[in-house]
Amino acid sequence: MGYRVEHDTMGDIQVEDSRYWGSQTQRSLENFPIGGERFSEDFIQAYGLLKKACVLANARSVSWKEEKLKALLSACDEVISGKLKDHFPLVVWQTGSGTQTNMNLNEVIANRAAELLGGKKGQKELVHPNDDVNRSQSSNDTFPAAMHIAAVSMVSSRLLPAAELLASELEAKARVWAKVIKVGRTHLQDAVPLSLGQEFSAYVTQLRQAVQRISFAAEELLELPIGGTAVGTGLNAPPGFDAAVCEELSKLSGDRYTPAANKFALLAAHDGIAGLSGALSTLAAALMKISNDIRWLGSGPRCGIGELILPENEPGSSIMPGKVNPTQSEALTMICAQVMGNHSTIAFACSQGNFELNVFKPVIIHNLLQSISLLADGMESFRLRCVAGLEPNREKLAEYLERTLMVATALNPHIGYDKAAAIAKKAHAENITLKEAGIRLGFVTGEEYDSWVVPEKMV
Repeated sequence: MGYRVEHDTMGDIQVEDSRYWGSQTQRSLENFPIGGERFSEDFIQAYGLLKKACVLANARSVSWKEEKLKALLSACDEVISGKLKDHFPLVVWQTGSGTQTNMNLNEVIANRAAELLGGKKGQKELVHPNDDVNRSQSSNDTFPAAMHIAAVSMVSSRLLPAAELLASELEAKARVWAKVIKVGRTHLQDAVPLSLGQEFSAYVTQLRQAVQRISFAAEELLELPIGGTAVGTGLNAPPGFDAAVCEELSKLSGDRYTPAANKFALLAAHDGIAGLSGALSTLAAALMKISNDIRWLGSGPRCGIGELILPENEPGSSIMPGKVNPTQSEALTMICAQVMGNHSTIAFACSQGNFELNVFKPVIIHNLLQSISLLADGMESFRLRCVAGLEPNREKLAEYLERTLMVATALNPHIGYDKAAAIAKKAHAENITLKEAGIRLGFVTGEEYDSWVVPEKMV
């Protein structure tokens, strides 16, 4: 295995020759042997997209030779495509501004561009990681800009489509089951009837409202702090650089990025990301409710509620023959717990900005992108492997509807609450039907009961 010597302001350091990273990446590898969590490919690709936009913006005022510009852009494209993904090894648990990851990008792009120009890795006279790739930039403005770009991209391309597909699948069930009448439940106790379709319509609304909240929160992240450089003043960035980067980035991504009106705020705080994380946590709360409802309604098959028949995807026990478990609900609820925990970390980290910089950026974006990815994947799996195959247990639904005492509520307008309650209590105490209890008490006739207590008319 060959090595080359890279040099920076700290001196010389050996780097494996096959690697495109340079000295600062190598120092980070050696100084932060913490955990195994690394930045996702989505984040690295977003950062590569930002670097390409910065190259294009700088090219408006920098007299780079055409060959050098092409090499820089080609190297950025290789980062964006994922071709160089093995050259981004740094862990999340590093400097809080993400400086080493910014330099990882700069070094990889510079060394790859130098190769494309016919040179060798480490030939800074051909392409310099700071003077060329990082020109007009700082880690303090590029890292949060990349955070925004990655979040916006993943929300629009993965999360929102997955949420809409799940909502549509639930909506289809709600339509088909519009006339399937069942017992309602409040306080985990029997309540008046509703249709199974009505029950599922609530899930649809929960998801669509969550989508609206997330979309609104993501809009705020279209403002970027790029051009603020070190503390937000824009030192070393030419006038108009911020607008030029956003213009190029909008062309490359298809999203409408604009320079932040106040770059100081977006370097020192990440309130917009805290808001998006909160919206993700709210989606997780909705999914927790939905998936828990479905697994409870499918509990059994003989000794549970058993109103729904869940798809049987795999054996459920290593010891109990024939057992099948609601595993898709279990997976989704674990995801929800993780997302809620991620939000707690993000909210705390976002509160920890000091003066001109928040130095919790890596853990903020790591948790945020994990939440987006898990929610998107979890909703898709839950849709395909659970919701799509759900069927009502019509016999069980009818049995519960026949046995429930709460349809006595329909008697209130005719005989009053107290008499209706007396009928319900007598029926429960003597284990007889409401109709029988009402007749024995002399409060209703059989004909009156049949006319007044019609579950289909109660929904």
